[in-house]
Amino acid sequence: MRFVVARDKMVREQLIARGVTDDKVIEAMRKVPRHRFVDSALEDRAYGDYPLPIGSGQTISQPYIVALMTEALELTPTDNVLEIGTGSGYQAAVLAEIAEKVYTIERLKEIEAKTRRILDELGYHNVASRVSDGTYGWKEKAPFDSIIVTAAAPDLLESLIGQLKVNGRMVLPVGSPMSQTLIKLVKTPMGTRTQNLTGCVFVKLIGAYGFDE
Repeated sequence: MRFVVARDKMVREQLIARGVTDDKVIEAMRKVPRHRFVDSALEDRAYGDYPLPIGSGQTISQPYIVALMTEALELTPTDNVLEIGTGSGYQAAVLAEIAEKVYTIERLKEIEAKTRRILDELGYHNVASRVSDGTYGWKEKAPFDSIIVTAAAPDLLESLIGQLKVNGRMVLPVGSPMSQTLIKLVKTPMGTRTQNLTGCVFVKLIGAYGFDE
């Protein structure tokens, strides 16, 4: 019960108060048990207004950033979504509450194994995961309605834009390892258009088209 109360407070004070209006996103954030995606020692901090460490130098993003990125994707119940950077699995679970299918890629095998277990325990069977270099995307399952990148990229990643459907949306942090801008990209018949959402700081996206380790 205490987590239900904490989750409701998180939604009201961190999301709605900051301008998140998509009912689907609000309900998903109210439903997904964020405390299950952090170590037990951090459960009491799971609904705080900040990121938390999940091991191996990775973090679970601040709830507001998760909501903002999800809202920017403009998801529908029939969407197929690609997530680059599974991490804790929390973002994938939020996406899975709204979209039909989520494909998520994690670079670190130990994180993917732990996260896969949690997602299965919670019944998120519409999430498919694998271990690989996320900067290559998941060509066999492309094209996607939406792509979300949860680590900082040096540029807009043409390798992933090529796996978006026309009118598809991609949200990703772009910039230096120390400071980025969260960008929404829409692929149109005439090319791409972008919108800057907010400043942010994510861990580096490591890979062939990302940063070196």
